[in-house]
Amino acid sequence: MNVKKLLVTGSSGLIGSEVVAYFAASGWEVHGVDNNMRADFFGPQGDTRWNLGRLRETWSNFRHHEVDIRNREAVKALLQEVKPTATVHTAAQPSHDLAASRPFDDFDVNAVGTLNMLEAARLACPDSPFVHMSTNKVYGDAPNEIALSELPTRWDYADPAYADGIRETFRIDQSKHSLFGASKVAADVMVQEYGRYFGMPTCCLRGGCLTGPNHSGVELHGFLSYLIRCNLEGKTYRVFGYKGKQVRDNIHSYDVVQFMRHFIESPRKGEVYNLGGGRDNSVSILEAFALISEISGKKMSHEYVDQNRQGDHICYISNLDKLKAHYPGWDITKNLRTTFEEIYQSWLKRTAK
Repeated sequence: MNVKKLLVTGSSGLIGSEVVAYFAASGWEVHGVDNNMRADFFGPQGDTRWNLGRLRETWSNFRHHEVDIRNREAVKALLQEVKPTATVHTAAQPSHDLAASRPFDDFDVNAVGTLNMLEAARLACPDSPFVHMSTNKVYGDAPNEIALSELPTRWDYADPAYADGIRETFRIDQSKHSLFGASKVAADVMVQEYGRYFGMPTCCLRGGCLTGPNHSGVELHGFLSYLIRCNLEGKTYRVFGYKGKQVRDNIHSYDVVQFMRHFIESPRKGEVYNLGGGRDNSVSILEAFALISEISGKKMSHEYVDQNRQGDHICYISNLDKLKAHYPGWDITKNLRTTFEEIYQSWLKRTAK
């Protein structure tokens, strides 16, 4: 009997580790690729070695590969060795602000690293599904052109055409992306092209705020995880512009992985999906303060910086219609409060050690 083999890049990160755990539990042979670049990008707080250790202790069918996806020959050799049944590519430089100060590192990881993975997969296993973790930042700040209404605790779409959120047909050019957004656009389009041009089963998942209990959130990336940690430790959370009413739709890492499973089981070529929590899991920063304070019993300490981050979305909610039409067996299973509670409990355990 042939064992199914999964290759996961960014395997010690939030989504990557959730992918490892789910498929390892399902009996797959899982190969993780991670060189802890997150610690280089974000310092000790971004270190993911704790997560690697957890995976190694838990899963005997998990094998770690200390490979840098920028190393073209190493990536090519690994894909030839493993010849995975499916590949999930989550490795990335994820911060807008950091990309501006380290543009070559950002582009080399996000764009060139993705091309290295695609070409290695084309040579080693062209019929294996390739799932790419893209981002809603490929739309740049164009979503900010949508007419908005200011409500007491949030911004919301005033245009009824966007009542259920932003669709995949929304434009991705002629807007400000941040350098991070631009490098992710390059990767996103390349993944589509390997699907359309070479006929490979590929998809781009344009994630909203992906979160969960295993997130090593920092100020520059992972807003919900970082916000909850600030509440727990009594740290001051800085709000950057938009009156703290900016909205994100949050999706639990478990639900992200479940969609990946559906795609791997029934792949399509060169597809794009907006993968977020949808309207039901949307929250503003002010609303997040209120919810975590209710859960923890601690008041949220925060300060306001009257300057929004460049290219930041004022209101972003993913329209999930296309995902549900293509994969009717998939839906959101973790609501906002459950997600908050799981992250809070995880930080309690981690900070107690």
